[in-house]
Amino acid sequence: MDRGDHKLYHVHGFDSRTYLETYLSDKEDMAFKDDTLLFPMRKFHFALSQGHIKGDSLIDISMGSFIHHLYSACDFFKEITILRPSESDQSLEKDIRLKAAIKQIITCYPHKQNLTDGILPQADCVITLAFLDATSENLQEYDRNLKRMSNLLKPGGHLLLIGSLNASYYTVGEEKFHLLTYDEAHVKKALTDVGFTIDHYEVHNRKAETDLTNYEGFIFIAARKGESK
Repeated sequence: MDRGDHKLYHVHGFDSRTYLETYLSDKEDMAFKDDTLLFPMRKFHFALSQGHIKGDSLIDISMGSFIHHLYSACDFFKEITILRPSESDQSLEKDIRLKAAIKQIITCYPHKQNLTDGILPQADCVITLAFLDATSENLQEYDRNLKRMSNLLKPGGHLLLIGSLNASYYTVGEEKFHLLTYDEAHVKKALTDVGFTIDHYEVHNRKAETDLTNYEGFIFIAARKGESK
C-alpha cells in the first residue's frame, strides 16, 4: 500500500513523549492499555519463562524509545543491546536490574544489508516490537528487513516478534505516520522463507476504540532460526 503523505518513523522522527503518553502510558483511561502495553509484556514474559529460550545475549530492535517489554528479559539474559535508528531519550533508570543488563544502545541502519554495520556479534535472542511495521514501506521491503534481522541471530537462536495486523497509520500529535499493511499469513510465510521455524503464535484482537490508528490486532510469534548446514 502506498504510504501517501504519512511520515516514516525512522526518517522523520516524532515527539517521543507524546507517543509514550498516547500509546504506552499506565494511566487507567489510556485507550491502548490492553493492546500496546499489557499484551507485549505478557507474551514476552510467557515466551521467556518457558525455559527453552536460553543464552547470554539479547538484542532488542523495536519502534520508539520504550523499554517496558524488556523487564522480563533482564531475568533471562546477562547482556541486552538496544538498537534504535536514532537517539533514545527515555530514561533507562526506572528499574535497576534492567539498567544493569543493558550493555549498550546502538544506532542501527534500517535499509543497510547489515543493520549494525557488522559491529555486533550474533545474539541468542532478538526481540522486535512494531519496528518492521514502521520502517518497511512495502511487503518486499518487509521481507528484506526480516532477513536483515535474522542476520543478527546465531543459528538456533530465537526471534520474538510482535506486529500490527492490517494497519496503515498511527498518529502522534497532529502527524500521521506510516504502518505497513499485512496479514497473519504474510508474516508467517516471510518467517519460514528466511529459515525460521515457528514455535508459537497468537493473535490479539484490537480492544482500543479510537481513530488514532487503524490496526485490527497484533500478532505475537516465537520462532527459531535454522541451524547452519
